[in-house]
Amino acid sequence: MKVLLVGSGGREHAIADAIARSSDKPLLFAVMSKKNPGIAKLCTDFKINNESDFENIVKYAKEKDINIAIVGPEAPLSAGVSDALWNAGIPVVGPKKVCAQIETDKAWARNFMKKYDIPGNPKYGVFENYDLAANFIEELKDVAVKPAGLTGGKGVKVTGDQLPDIEAAKEYTKELLQNDSVVIEERFIGEEFTLQAFVDGKNIVFCPTAQDHKRAYEGDIGPNTGGMGSYTNVGKLVPFLTEKEYEEAKEIMEKVVESIYEETKTYYQGILYGQFILTKDGTKVIEFNARFGDPEAMNILTLLKTDMTKIISAIANQTLDKLNIEFSEKATVCKYAVPEGYPEKPVKDAGIRILKEDYGNDVKIYYSSVYEKDGKIYTTGSRSIGVVGIGDSIKEAEAIAQNVLDSDISGKIFFRRDIGTEKLVQKRIDRMNEIRG
Repeated sequence: MKVLLVGSGGREHAIADAIARSSDKPLLFAVMSKKNPGIAKLCTDFKINNESDFENIVKYAKEKDINIAIVGPEAPLSAGVSDALWNAGIPVVGPKKVCAQIETDKAWARNFMKKYDIPGNPKYGVFENYDLAANFIEELKDVAVKPAGLTGGKGVKVTGDQLPDIEAAKEYTKELLQNDSVVIEERFIGEEFTLQAFVDGKNIVFCPTAQDHKRAYEGDIGPNTGGMGSYTNVGKLVPFLTEKEYEEAKEIMEKVVESIYEETKTYYQGILYGQFILTKDGTKVIEFNARFGDPEAMNILTLLKTDMTKIISAIANQTLDKLNIEFSEKATVCKYAVPEGYPEKPVKDAGIRILKEDYGNDVKIYYSSVYEKDGKIYTTGSRSIGVVGIGDSIKEAEAIAQNVLDSDISGKIFFRRDIGTEKLVQKRIDRMNEIRG
């Protein structure tokens, strides 16, 4: 079996690693915008190319006689890479462009949720006119301001956080309106969690829940990033989540998949990522993504016991209901090592020293935005290396990941020590108990 992976980040290294573990011994090929040394090592062959350039990707896939493709990041989905590959007769895991709008167009996503009465939608408005947007901000007062298009997870700002007051929200809205329409939403107060699922358009199989940490610095302060790390618990629930809330999130995602087909007459085939927030009024939707999260893919795919090639084949053939997908009964903690100064003034081209790459069953090392030169690893300015600790509890997994970062990885990098610690997890539990009253 010949599998093509499109993408070059930490998420894609985790996908490549899962495919490489397959008992079917597939041959892996990749199209990457830059050479990821971790992915390259697992490939039979790879091509350095723009990941949204579907003409060259299709040409490469045909040359290599690819049987199935999987698209990692959102930009190629937005560009229609899945559509082009399907049109060339190559099945794809990664939704077609019309379905990927659930992520790539935030205005479309909110209007779609409203049309199909999907629970968890906030009060919101979509604006191209500044005066109308400013009036709506005045009306709601506590808001989230979002550009309608893709921003790599860094475009959303909320009052009381990155926006100190209403005036700052208006200023940010004015800035965004120069390039895009803007979505203004009521700000939800609560605790966030992620639920990801394998979807074949008719069937949906859920992964364990995770919690991502967007803020750059310990104590959840500093600018938003693509994600500084994430954790999963033993079993499917993060510690502050109830079974009832988990079921609510699942039902929302099931309705999304069903309604996307109703709206587009196209089956959603790929990964669906739900970013939820638990509030005093129940489970609400922050956003959906049309692919795995980064870093959450590293947690989930590290735990995956079922053969990844069988899963991607089932997604393409719409036979997920025939497959029993299993995950290890372990906890994971992923911490990202990032360049000093990230995300605002990251150090570039600095060497990173990694003592070893294979840690057996306790640790996984995933490369993200790094490059290799003369056998050494260097930073590019974005998140560098994901370290995943695996243990019988979150506490144990955290200690394992932290130990590797402290003793085996060095360079002009930093990481959040608090992700997955008992103190931070307990803070989440206490906060949710307070919110629920």
